[in-house]
Formats: sequence, structure tokens, C-alpha cells
Amino acid sequence: MLEKLKGIEKRFQEIQDQLADPAVYADAALLKKLSREQKELEPVVAAYRAYVRTESDLEAAKELLGDPEMKEMAQEEIQTAKAELERLQEELKVLLLPRDPNDDKNVIMEIRGGVGGEEAMLFAADLFRMYSMYTESKGWKLEVVNANETELGGIKEISFVVEGEGAWSRLKFESGTHRVQRVPVTESSGRIQTSAATVAVLPEAEEVEFTIDPKDLQIDTFRSSGAGGQHVNKTESAIRITHLPTGVVVECQDERSQYKNKDRAMKILRSKLYEAEQAKQNAAIAAQRKSQVGSGDRSERIRTYNFPQNRVTDHRLTGDNKNFNIDQIMNGSLDPLIDALVTADQAERLQSGEE
Repeated sequence: MLEKLKGIEKRFQEIQDQLADPAVYADAALLKKLSREQKELEPVVAAYRAYVRTESDLEAAKELLGDPEMKEMAQEEIQTAKAELERLQEELKVLLLPRDPNDDKNVIMEIRGGVGGEEAMLFAADLFRMYSMYTESKGWKLEVVNANETELGGIKEISFVVEGEGAWSRLKFESGTHRVQRVPVTESSGRIQTSAATVAVLPEAEEVEFTIDPKDLQIDTFRSSGAGGQHVNKTESAIRITHLPTGVVVECQDERSQYKNKDRAMKILRSKLYEAEQAKQNAAIAAQRKSQVGSGDRSERIRTYNFPQNRVTDHRLTGDNKNFNIDQIMNGSLDPLIDALVTADQAERLQSGEE
């Protein structure tokens, strides 16, 4: 591990030297590439340098053991240095885990009301509100692409894009079935009902990553409309794109411009096809893992929102670590839950010896 870290530090220094060269700033693509690589390597190099310093402190403390007056202080310093080396070693193991290449990408999310009729659609609207508040708290940008709402304020389905640094790294764990247990506003007898909504999360694919043959597309235009007839567009600006080989259909009607809707719909289609291709490639690897914290399978029940008991339970976590306050979660305070999922994913990958 230490040899690998020395190589990383050497590469980090090379990047710093290159970034000190004014000529690099004339090449925007190279500058972006080097800056991104520097940012990725920085925490690893910082932890490695701390490890080297602590090793040096440990050796210096050992040399003081022969001095009777300094022996007690030296023993304390040795104990502190050994504990710090152990902590840094574990931190470096995590930092050296293979990085998800999609982590810095924007995210396309889709929420659909599932089993439970109108109550499921009201819950889907609650989930959208939750993600909207979380997005706002992170300083990210959220754009609705397509929404199909009900008269009571529920959501049959909604697609939206989240743009922001590290969006995928945080939201990728949200894919799956979200179950809710509560007394619906539509229930007059006060009975608790169990309903569900599904969430899909896709990394936004760039054009260079996945090319689509125009001959494989069927593009239709139609008039966009909102719930209750609001925001009706009198021109056919809404776009529906069908990818004929796979049957994947994408609609976009949020923008007033047909061109903008087509551009956004193409981005979503590209991301869906890119994700499907990635899923094929990762199937063999995934089968070898006992579980997948962020599998992205919408058929998998990942979380239960129990309103009578005021708790959210994530079924991928264990022990006391799996329950969270429902009010905080529904108001967009998702970081404690996501942090726990990130830690669980790292622990699983360390245990499986992932290189």
C-alpha cells in the first residue's frame, strides 16, 4: 500500500508542477483534466503525508525512551502515534478504494407512485419535496423535466435533473422502492395504509460517452399540459422520443421551447441507455457481492417511512444505525442517512477486498 501511495504523491507533485506552467491555462480541456485529477488525489496525498509525519514522530519518541527523565512522556507519545497510525491506515484503505467514475456527474431522477392508489401518488409528491429540500440545502440546481400530477396534489410520475458537484455520489443510493405506512388524508376511518413509490437515479451521460444513431429515434411533438389544465401550452412544444431498438420512451414538456425540450429529452434518453449498458457490464461483478448498498434496482424495497412510529428505516443498514427521525428526513435532512449508506458501502467493499 505504501508503494502505491508514494506513486500517487509523485503524480500529485507532477500535476502541481504542470499547473504552475502558464502554458497549461491556454488549453482549457487539459486544465480541466489536471484540476479534476488534483482534486481527486489531494485527500489521499494529505492522509499519506500525515502518515509519514506520524511515523517520524513515533521514531523520535522511541529514541527518547533511553532518557529516564523523558521516558514517561515518550511512552505517551508512542501510544498516541501508534493510535494515529492505525487510524490513518484505515482512512487510507478507504481513500484507495476504486472511485465511482460517475461521482461528480449530474443526476436524473424519476419518481413514480406505486401500489396504494392516490395515497401512493401523494407520497411520491412528498418524496419529491424531500429531494427538492435536500437539493436546496446542498446548493444544487433542480429542474423538472416532466410531471404528471393528480387533482389532489399527488404525483403519478415526475422526472427531474439535479445539477451540482457530487450529486451522483450522494443520490445514487436512493434508487429502489420507498414504502410508506401512515393514515392517508383520503382515509376517513383512520386506518393505517401501506403504500409505495419507486425512485430511479441515473448519472447524466455526456454525448461522448454514449452515441445514439438518429435513425433509431422516433420523435413526436404534442401540446404540454399541467394538473387541472394549468400551464397549458397552445403550441406543440412538448417532445416524446422513442428509441426504437429498446422501446425506451422519454417525454419532456417543461420548457416552452420545442428545441429545449428536445435537447433535455435527448440527454435523459442518452443517460437511460448508458445506464442500461453499464448494468449489463456490472452484472457479473454484482453477482459476486453479498448485497449492493446502491444497487439501483427499483424492485428492491430499500426504505420504510413509518409515520405513526415517527421513524424512517433503511433496510440496507443494520442495528441502531438504520433508523432515523422521520420529520428531519421528510424535510430534506438526508445527510446522516446517506453518510451511513456511504460508510456501509465502503465497509462492504473493504471486506470483499475490492481493488
